[in-house]
Amino acid sequence: MDFDQLVKLRYSCRYYSPDPIEEKLLTKVLNAARLAPTASNNQPFQIIIINTENKQEDLLKIYNRKWFVQAPLILCICSIPEEGWIRHSYDKKNYSIVDAAIAIDHLTLQAADLGLGTCWIAAFNPSEAIDYLKIPKGVEPIAFTPLGYPLDEPKEKIRRPLPDLIRYDTW
Repeated sequence: MDFDQLVKLRYSCRYYSPDPIEEKLLTKVLNAARLAPTASNNQPFQIIIINTENKQEDLLKIYNRKWFVQAPLILCICSIPEEGWIRHSYDKKNYSIVDAAIAIDHLTLQAADLGLGTCWIAAFNPSEAIDYLKIPKGVEPIAFTPLGYPLDEPKEKIRRPLPDLIRYDTW
């Protein structure tokens, strides 16, 4: 699929089949995240792969939506701030969260290209995620996504017009 089609096709899926995902497809999705660009190539992120089978009740404490636990897998992307590139010269901005976001974006695009559904979730309970997944100190959960075969259809994307989102350096 060409890139224009892919970015138009990718959507936030909220209805999944419980059918398992073939290992080769999962590997392709994870590899897309691995290949994502990161500041100074530090790759300050981890992906936690969660099998949802028999864990739905516990996982709903992280994000309480039934569709969150329908897919056979949930992926959690975490940043590792200690490994992130820092813009020292100016404001000490740590880019580990940005890098994790780029990685999950690559992951969701690869999933869509393979016919898999995802839904980027940031509105989760971080304390529950840290406790349930035993995330160590120094690792921060940034986003979750179910990963599975979609059973819904994409809706029309409503986006702001391009002129509302850009500006030129001269006015």
